[in-house]
Amino acid sequence: MTGWLVIAGLGPGGEGLVTPEVSGALAQATDVVGYVPYVARVPDRGGLTKHASDNRVEIDRSRHALDLAASGRRVVVVSSGDPGVFAMASAVFEALEEGPDAWKHIDIRVLPGVSAMFAAAARAGAPLGHDFCAINLSDNLKPWALIEKRLRLAVEADFACAFYNPRSNSRPEGFARVLELLRDVCEPERLMIFARAVSTLDEDLRTVTLAEARPEMADMRTLVILGSSLTRRIARPNRTEIVYTPRSVPE
Repeated sequence: MTGWLVIAGLGPGGEGLVTPEVSGALAQATDVVGYVPYVARVPDRGGLTKHASDNRVEIDRSRHALDLAASGRRVVVVSSGDPGVFAMASAVFEALEEGPDAWKHIDIRVLPGVSAMFAAAARAGAPLGHDFCAINLSDNLKPWALIEKRLRLAVEADFACAFYNPRSNSRPEGFARVLELLRDVCEPERLMIFARAVSTLDEDLRTVTLAEARPEMADMRTLVILGSSLTRRIARPNRTEIVYTPRSVPE
């Protein structure tokens, strides 16, 4: 049996946002490897072995997946959202680069998924309709000073920003520091979207001004979007408001 390795994105949570390409790879897989809650999203079936592991063992998980594929297994490494956005694709390639030469002969593919920022933006309207950037607010793999520098530069450039991993039980103070920084450099009316568990039964979407934003509005299941200075709201009678950023910028 010839093995292969697919690194796949399961989307933000709703089954309707898993792409047919990813579903096809899962149907052919002998093994699924990933973080516990993401592996749990893959239905059990005969001939499929699941390998679930903790959140902070990405390199060990990648090595295990590469070993399985090298032995002839058909392996899918699963991530939520898109595997190339703060997820497993980079971890697998890091392990591949440092690993034995035999791994470099493995058939490896990356299958895109719907990233949380795009699912959240679609629910709100089009807040990422002009230039934007994505910033991971976790300081587990990079220093806080670098996060602060990138935040300041992104706001100075007037990007809309999608913030991943804003707040967790182990980092409850981090997002409070982010809000303090933003209030130093942005007007209080700047719009912020808190999109929690988009596409699942727990979905919650709130749009507030920066002045109204509070740290407890975010957790690890929340994607936060900061609008640019041009981002605006459209109020609609008896309909959900729309938040969007115009495609053009006045000279």
